[in-house]
Amino acid sequence: MKSNLIAFGFIVALAACQSSAEQSGTQAAATETTDVSGQSAVEDNESQKDVVKVAVGSPDHTTLVKAVQAADLVDALSNAGPFTVFAPTNAAFGKLPVGTVEDLLKPENKDKLKAILEHHVMTSALDVDFFQDGQSMGMVDGTNVTFHKKGDVLYIGEAKVIGSVRASNGFVHIIDGVIVPN
Repeated sequence: MKSNLIAFGFIVALAACQSSAEQSGTQAAATETTDVSGQSAVEDNESQKDVVKVAVGSPDHTTLVKAVQAADLVDALSNAGPFTVFAPTNAAFGKLPVGTVEDLLKPENKDKLKAILEHHVMTSALDVDFFQDGQSMGMVDGTNVTFHKKGDVLYIGEAKVIGSVRASNGFVHIIDGVIVPN
């Protein structure tokens, strides 16, 4: 009787191990087929929005959002940062020569578009009060921009800062022009 009980216990343990191995295999297979996305795919409706989500939530920045997507910068700008983004409005993009935006959005111009967008980003979180008249600072694209103050109004190059939004990973400063690197 005791040997039957031991044999029964052994069979139950073996079955449990086999079932556990099958579940692990199934979980591994599910993990292998799951599409892994970057930081931008994280859903969080409770926390403060990052710089990308600030732009996505603005009806005045649909052109910028399309450009960031076309340049594959969504995940990079969704990360922890910190970032200071100078975000041209749709009207700012509208000031460019006719056809410029459409041309930049073409896949073959991705590198050029990326360089222009990176010319609007700093790897620090700086409020508008930080900037001084005549100050020159480096942008992500490796070039510098010069800031000017006229009274309390800040300009980056020729573009006027018309508003600012604090984001979870930095600041978004809304501008009325597109800053093109030299």
